[in-house]
Amino acid sequence: MKANYIQLPLERLLDPGDGAWPQADATRLPLQGTPAAMQPTAAVRSHWQDKPIGAVSSVEVRALCTDEILAFHLRWSDPVATYDHGDNRHFPDAAAIALPLDEHAPLMTMGTPEAPLTAWYWRADSKEQGFQVLARGPGNTHIIDRGVKTSAVWTDGRWQVVIARQLRNGGIADTIDLAPGQETRFGVAIWEGSHSERGGLKAFSGDWQSLQLASA
Repeated sequence: MKANYIQLPLERLLDPGDGAWPQADATRLPLQGTPAAMQPTAAVRSHWQDKPIGAVSSVEVRALCTDEILAFHLRWSDPVATYDHGDNRHFPDAAAIALPLDEHAPLMTMGTPEAPLTAWYWRADSKEQGFQVLARGPGNTHIIDRGVKTSAVWTDGRWQVVIARQLRNGGIADTIDLAPGQETRFGVAIWEGSHSERGGLKAFSGDWQSLQLASA
């Protein structure tokens, strides 16, 4: 997949309906649920062992980059938009872009202690304030920065979400440093809150996808 190069200000990149997004290359990724046996606690493994995990079956992905910013546009079907924790049966809808910090980092387990990854997160209750985490395996994730910007629109049973961050990591440890013209890999995770998905209970894109950042 290619992150098309464009000269746009951040406020336009963050608009899911901006006319630049339909011009970007689109890739539809099938999603699968994380296995119940991989969940970090015995209680969750037991409760979900006979329940389906991963309510969202696919996501359309586009990417744009400028000299300073990388932005992803995600679009998927969700008949019910969920914004808060409600009665602890429903949780906020959410999405994340995972990027490897080590070439051997496994996407399915969200990294390992020896081979971590980073993820840029959006949650439906967070408005434009995203965050990024360091992930070293199931149940081992930590928020390390809130420099991720997000924006989302839900209409006609579909989410359109933009997740963006500066290409350079600004010297923040355990975050990915990128530049136009670089090649990297990415993965996608989607949580459907009305399905009680949160934490390790999610749909994800299975294998790493290649990403070529275009340059001017």
